[in-house]
Amino acid sequence: MVSTEPTLRKTEAEANGTGEPSGDPRLLVRQQGLSGHLQDFVRRVRGGELGSLPVIVGLIVIAIIFEAETGTFLTPRTLSNISVYIAGPGIMAVGIVLVLLLGEIDLSVGSMAGLSAALWAVLSVTHGWDDLLAILTAIAAGAAVGTIHGFFFARVGVPAFVVTLAGFLGWSGMQIWVMGEEGTINIPSDSLVRDFGNFYFSDISAAYSLATVLTGGYLLALLRDTRRRQRAGLPTRTRGEILLRTGLIAVASFVTAYTLNQHRGLPLALVIFLAVLLIVDFVVRRTTYGRQIFAVGGNAEAARRAGINVERVRLTVFTLASTLAALGGLFWAAQAGGASKSLGSGNLLMNVIAAAVIGGTSLFGGRGWVWSAFLGTLVIQSITTGLNLMNMSSEIQYMITGAVLLIAVVVDSLSRRTQRTAGRT
Repeated sequence: MVSTEPTLRKTEAEANGTGEPSGDPRLLVRQQGLSGHLQDFVRRVRGGELGSLPVIVGLIVIAIIFEAETGTFLTPRTLSNISVYIAGPGIMAVGIVLVLLLGEIDLSVGSMAGLSAALWAVLSVTHGWDDLLAILTAIAAGAAVGTIHGFFFARVGVPAFVVTLAGFLGWSGMQIWVMGEEGTINIPSDSLVRDFGNFYFSDISAAYSLATVLTGGYLLALLRDTRRRQRAGLPTRTRGEILLRTGLIAVASFVTAYTLNQHRGLPLALVIFLAVLLIVDFVVRRTTYGRQIFAVGGNAEAARRAGINVERVRLTVFTLASTLAALGGLFWAAQAGGASKSLGSGNLLMNVIAAAVIGGTSLFGGRGWVWSAFLGTLVIQSITTGLNLMNMSSEIQYMITGAVLLIAVVVDSLSRRTQRTAGRT
């Protein structure tokens, strides 16, 4: 059978009479079969394109170590708890990923999370507002705060570090002011916010249905991408690669569904977190706006000369980041059992930023992906949970998390250096 995969009519290897191409290997179409994919993977790793490999290997090592030490780390109960705990900081980390793609930083997400929880609690619990309306108001406040940050950064020209540092201080003060004389406002038993951390779809069909939707959606996305590339005359994935990728997603999804059903079922927190990831990932990878974010982060002046409204992109990214911080703050309040004057302080900001970087988003801008928020948050929460099971003190957790963050940044720096050496940046 004649292959329909596009091939190069004449490679550089044919031109110079050698057996190996001397040009960029990425410009060569991979040979069909498993060996072709393996060779392509090795070329990418040698060229510094590590992708999610380090963090996936790290997660496997973490699971093996903690399971060997505790014997309970990989139980359904522990894994289900981790899936709930990652939702709040994970949603906030998605916003940080967008900011990091611009090559900037947002230091206000922790205080914005606390302010959001305070606004919701005061409006809903103290003043008796409808719970949903109070939630929407708190999230809208996050959007307004992000727009203010974006205006001063993009329009006025104040460095993002300074703007968001001022926001960190100012919104922390407003959080205390909003709470008033109330030190803590507990979440009522019938609150929607409580459901963010405590509601589970107990019917086993819910988790399996979600796994089916994720697998089917991924397959359809691959087939759609293949058709688009065929119409454009570009190299496409082979049928074997499509089936392999879909099979891996199916295994991961259904094993996760089975594990969750062994405890309490599918957590609502995980469903919302996945929905945020999928929506933002689609925007970043499949829309013109998403490509503009990468362009501005890679080279703002080049993006401006290409006709991109750099100021608009920067302003909207900070608006999105603060909006997601406000939403994440409500999940954080659900886990804490209520809003308080200190909610969002401590190490929340550092953990959220660390999650984005550990997951694979570059601190230097223009490189990363939305799912790094999921992977990085999963790494940090796995470490925290494992050390808690071992009854380790909080200072040990901080030191280990700091070491993991340093390793992630070192890997990113070495990867960039390798790609420059290979001529791929």
